[in-house]
Amino acid sequence: MTEDTVRDPRDELVEHLGALRAFAMSLTRNSAAADDLVQDTIEKAWKNMDKFQPGTNLRAWLFTIQRNAFYSIRRKAKREVADVDGVMAASLSERPAHDGRLAMTDFRKAFLQLPDEQREALTLVGAEGFAYEEAAQMCGVAVGTIKSRANRGRRRLAELMELDPDEDPVISDTTNASAMSTNHSRQG
Repeated sequence: MTEDTVRDPRDELVEHLGALRAFAMSLTRNSAAADDLVQDTIEKAWKNMDKFQPGTNLRAWLFTIQRNAFYSIRRKAKREVADVDGVMAASLSERPAHDGRLAMTDFRKAFLQLPDEQREALTLVGAEGFAYEEAAQMCGVAVGTIKSRANRGRRRLAELMELDPDEDPVISDTTNASAMSTNHSRQG
């Protein structure tokens, strides 16, 4: 290679990594942040290599990019709130108006107070999604008996949980779903 031949600046980037890392450490005083800054510097230099003037000082150009990147990061950090422990985020969030776990606990307690036959009917028809006819066949009783047990079970659950079965979406949806299931099985 002669002196007249100019090297591609991209080939020289690796030679400056040590100096860039040392400069980044002096700016950030943090190893991980320094590594990130060096990476940002190399990435910006690579993307803007067409702006580098061959024959000028590549190291000085890279240090200028790194310094500008560092101060950009600092300006951005001033506008951000450090929230290491999540205290700020917790103050911005809002718990739901209900506690699902408590509601489920209340439901379980109420459900366990139902007679076995009502729990069985609600489990088969409501939770498992069987048609009344299928549930009746499994229990060895008439379809009307399963319907009656499920209906009494829903009403009793609503009483135990102090809900209005006509206004509560869960109770009325279960009733409606069971009714639709019955109508569907009658038609089919």
